[in-house]
Amino acid sequence: MVGEDGKKQLLHLVFGGELAKLGSTEFRDLDNLDIVGIYPDYQTAQTAWKAKAQASVDNAHMRYFVVHLHRLLDPQSGAGS
Repeated sequence: MVGEDGKKQLLHLVFGGELAKLGSTEFRDLDNLDIVGIYPDYQTAQTAWKAKAQASVDNAHMRYFVVHLHRLLDPQSGAGS
């Protein structure tokens, strides 16, 4: 997929929430997940992730993640494309 700017579009989702236990990836309350947004590339997604992660640093159970949506949408293209 190529975006309007001519660059290849590699969609990434940034989301987070409170974990049930430290060290797990099970969320305490799925109804209260924070969907930060969908971004056109990893660098933009990482910037959004970092801002949310730093803003929630006082809550040890709060975690934010970056999901490589482009890998789910086109698994044949490989991890790096």
